[in-house]
Amino acid sequence: MTAPVKGPASYFPSIEKKYGRPVEEWKGMIRASDLTKHMELVAWLKVEHGLGHGHANALVAHTLAEQGR
Repeated sequence: MTAPVKGPASYFPSIEKKYGRPVEEWKGMIRASDLTKHMELVAWLKVEHGLGHGHANALVAHTLAEQGR
């Protein structure tokens, strides 16, 4: 039996379903952005791509954590 996914990654299935792009594509966009601050990236995803706050926050948090930031 596998443990349930927790934290930001728990949002990933609903992000893919709602916005029609794989999580890795979103994370690639975040990494390619000139923005560096967490909330700047969240705001950018919300304004430019129509993501909800929770989904944008989860993607940014997970991506920055992978980068050690």
